[in-house]
Amino acid sequence: MIVRSLLVGAIMMSVNGFSYAQPVFPVWPHGEAPGASSSTVQPQVVERSKDPSLPDRAATGIRSPEITVYPAEKPNGMALLITPGGSYQRVVLDKEGSDLAPFFNQQGYTLFVMTYRMPGEGHKEGADAPLADAQRAIRTLRANAEKWHINPQRIGIMGFSAGGHVAASLGTRFAQSVYPATDAIDSVSARPDFMVLMYPVISMQTDIAHAGSRKQLIGEQPTEAQIVRYSPEKQVTAQTPPTFLVHAVDDPSVSVDNSLVMFSALRAKQIPVEMHLFEKGKHGFGLRGTKGLPAAAWPQLLDNWLRVLPANNEQPKAAP
Repeated sequence: MIVRSLLVGAIMMSVNGFSYAQPVFPVWPHGEAPGASSSTVQPQVVERSKDPSLPDRAATGIRSPEITVYPAEKPNGMALLITPGGSYQRVVLDKEGSDLAPFFNQQGYTLFVMTYRMPGEGHKEGADAPLADAQRAIRTLRANAEKWHINPQRIGIMGFSAGGHVAASLGTRFAQSVYPATDAIDSVSARPDFMVLMYPVISMQTDIAHAGSRKQLIGEQPTEAQIVRYSPEKQVTAQTPPTFLVHAVDDPSVSVDNSLVMFSALRAKQIPVEMHLFEKGKHGFGLRGTKGLPAAAWPQLLDNWLRVLPANNEQPKAAP
């Protein structure tokens, strides 16, 4: 296991045979998040893999959330803000982050893989720290859309596991004020144009909640008000964006019931939603864990859905 400091700047990596020199920029204007001053955590990146061809880095102690950009060579104008999982204890950077770049870049999507602060590490925003980071991130992308060759009305969020909870929270609570405005970017809309929820942590209800994420987010004895506030299926409104859900029925960590209750909540509000449930896949399959399984089809299914997703009577351009 190799430990490295988390640095802002360009990073070099190899993913599935592709070499990248990736731009990295801070989510917050001064690097460290405004609410991080009350936290004592220190940033680290741990390499958990012994196979150089399959990196598996995990970021912990995050104080200064960052976004790593994977630009498409021939952009179709659509952006995916990626929030990887990690049980609200870490952010997994490769399996649910950099691994996605080769396929989605080839289809024309620009990827923005972000780190975010953990809810149980003493930040001023408390359980809202990840949401604050996600709101600021999508506002920053929208404000700088021209720079990154993306359509400001075609920016979505794609979250995995606990990162799926971050994504679902953003999609249902984008208009809630969870941090003080710092500059003009904070006047930009934080609403994602669509959500992609991959085997997501959703509900904080005891019977289906992922216990580890729930404990980190709202503690062991939350109030009913906390359960409701941090259960995205209870926060769906008519303004919640179109949603794409993927889950394995045999998931032993995050019950498939999380996706089912979110699907039902979206349907109840007549929000466009597509859900794919796979019999096998377990948890955290991303791309590398689907070999030989029907679940390997999910990236193409998502691409198909995104290409017909309405937005201002436009459709994304097909990748050449």
